[in-house]
Amino acid sequence: MGIGLREMKEVTLAVYREVQRTRLFNIAAGLSYYFLLSLFPLLILLATLLGYLPIPNLFNQALTFAGRFVPQEAMGLVQKILQSVLIPSRTGLLSFGIAGTLWAASGGFSAMIDALDIAYDARKSRSMLRQRLVAVELTFMTGGLMALAMLMTLVGNRAGHFLGTTFHLSYAFELAWPFMRWGIIVACIVVSMELLYFVGPNVKQRFKHTLPGALIGTVLWLLVSEAVNVYISHFANYNKTYGAIGAVIALMFWLYVSSIAILVGAELNSELLKAEGKKLQGQKTTTPQQTPTQLPQAA
Repeated sequence: MGIGLREMKEVTLAVYREVQRTRLFNIAAGLSYYFLLSLFPLLILLATLLGYLPIPNLFNQALTFAGRFVPQEAMGLVQKILQSVLIPSRTGLLSFGIAGTLWAASGGFSAMIDALDIAYDARKSRSMLRQRLVAVELTFMTGGLMALAMLMTLVGNRAGHFLGTTFHLSYAFELAWPFMRWGIIVACIVVSMELLYFVGPNVKQRFKHTLPGALIGTVLWLLVSEAVNVYISHFANYNKTYGAIGAVIALMFWLYVSSIAILVGAELNSELLKAEGKKLQGQKTTTPQQTPTQLPQAA
């Protein structure tokens, strides 16, 4: 975007003011609650579907991939709950109540849409049904991209040799594959963020305008995830402080800081557009003294 260092400083200050005006930390706390409610239905749905793919131990490998970002205590809770639910019968979950499971799994995205409407100063929200349909759409799109990122992690460097042999590529391809693989993983995460910012808020914008916030949001998310892992592993003892629900507290804390990272990226996109003098279709004009009139709710 065509702004200089001075304008960037002003944008940073504007984002800080917007974080205060929209009560971003309170909204992120609400999002962590809704994402916690929708997390297990989403994982159950994915585990049920992945169980039918001809790849041994695929879902456990997927949980190992998720463990790179989620605190260890929280991942232990996730695995324990999923094992107790999935081991009795996978086919029953897939054939019965899949619509209800999908509806519950999209609840976190529905709440995120409300939060993004606030971040982008959307003039009005979608209807309840339309918003939930968009939330289901985001569930599939971001879920697909994260599944691709997970697959790139699982295949490792062996895939480079396989592709090079199959398509008769040069040895240079095999040497470059580890960097390409991690490039694809990062790209999947960034595009997932972009889709949230592009599809979520009820405003009209160009897809390229979502990139700066997606990059910053991704970097923040990776940093805070690592920081939370280090903090919980070496300094905090939630099991000692909170007893049996310590793992739940750790999971909610990670969801909370993740929500903050995503919403800061959205605020950055909105303020960058304002700095360029652009107003999106469906966006209202705000002043620093205004307060938000809507809070994220699960439709």
